[in-house]
Amino acid sequence: MSLVKYGIPLSKDFANGGVSFWYRQIGLPDRRAPLPGPRDYDVAIVGGGYTGLWTAYYLKRADPGLRIAILEREFAGFGASGRNGGWLSAEFAGSRKRHAKARGRQAMIDLQHAMFQAVDEVIAVTRAEGIDAGLHKGGLIHVATNPAQRRRLRAEVADLRAWGYGPDDLRLLDRDEQHERVHVAGALEAAYSPHCARVQPAKLAVGLAAAVERLGVDVFEDTTVTEILPRRGGKAAAVTTRGVVSADYVIRATEGFTANLAGQHRQWLPMNSSMIVTEPLPADVWKHIGWQGNELLGDEAHAYIYAQRTADDRIAIGGRGVPYRFGSRTDRRGATQPQTVAALWRMLVKLFPAAADARVQHAWCGVLGVPRDWCSTVHLDHATGLGWAGGYVGSGVTTTNLAGRTLRDLVLRQETPLTGLPWVGRQVRQWEPEPLRWSGVQLIYALYRAADRHENDRGTTTSPYARLANLISGR
Repeated sequence: MSLVKYGIPLSKDFANGGVSFWYRQIGLPDRRAPLPGPRDYDVAIVGGGYTGLWTAYYLKRADPGLRIAILEREFAGFGASGRNGGWLSAEFAGSRKRHAKARGRQAMIDLQHAMFQAVDEVIAVTRAEGIDAGLHKGGLIHVATNPAQRRRLRAEVADLRAWGYGPDDLRLLDRDEQHERVHVAGALEAAYSPHCARVQPAKLAVGLAAAVERLGVDVFEDTTVTEILPRRGGKAAAVTTRGVVSADYVIRATEGFTANLAGQHRQWLPMNSSMIVTEPLPADVWKHIGWQGNELLGDEAHAYIYAQRTADDRIAIGGRGVPYRFGSRTDRRGATQPQTVAALWRMLVKLFPAAADARVQHAWCGVLGVPRDWCSTVHLDHATGLGWAGGYVGSGVTTTNLAGRTLRDLVLRQETPLTGLPWVGRQVRQWEPEPLRWSGVQLIYALYRAADRHENDRGTTTSPYARLANLISGR
């Protein structure tokens, strides 16, 4: 299906997929050598995205003598780490009440505070390591564009007061400040949090990979891990197409690609998310839009969007599109369906009518990991030597940093405030087998889209369609 039928203005060099715009901007990194054969390490990390890179970074900083390897099927930063919306945000995936059941309300509050601190930790590390990731801490704005969204936004702000958000961490904006920050057409209400920074995702991934190599971590690319095996009287193992890597600990950091591992097909669901980015917008358009503070921007829809004003004055906007492929399949080409490109373009123009003549330069997509209860988790079993972190449900840019520091403490057998957080050691049931899994996800997102249409037309409270979707999904 061609994009021409949708009437979307496209730049002459428009590209769909291949790589993300973030890599198109900086160029793909040179490939590192693959695993040369069977090897033995202290820690083997499967996956070269943010989780794997942060884990290796903090482990090597804490104990320079550790022998650490990262095993990556493509190249470091290939997956969601190089494709995301660039939100270095303190938002955390999953139900706070569900996390609090594990270790109490205060533990969940501590987890939220740890997320606040993780935003600044990432910024500090990039400065210390000389990583130019285009970071700008302008905060995060959520807008409500209909009465149901406004009621939901107010309720969320009130609820978050009980989960560690003080008045300086999150607040509703009055009309003057809302208009001063960014002109969103039809916005009825907005909330602001300072705990978010814009980041160029690919630059962060490339910089982190270089930093861990400087520390002495071996990064093997073009190395496919097919299976992870627990200790059986000796060491744990990562079985690859190029040889077996034995290690005291094997850390699974595969996020949306976890289903590719033997025995992990139903562990985390690979959820698809898509983005488009415009050409740079002229100064007269920005006069209408504002957005001088470079805040990150989201809405309160159920099929929500996420957006940023890039460092070179484009608008990048993303959303779910076609959320899931049958059998947990993933698409390495990164192309976005034409109807999804069109939907994102319509949302961009709806929010920013002044940008209606801007041309789309690039569209792409990627997968993120979703646990059955939609709650992120980090875990290490000293008996088997196996550990993992992930299930970030789209909130991974910051959460991966917290995961890496937590895995460091768990591997080193250190009891710290991080190892006592309620997401540590969570056991989550698997997703249903096919075709139930595919049918359920399609139904859930059809209901969310119906809920948004209902609320946009006449709803003043959250649509019953959304309530049913939440019940089915287990969110």
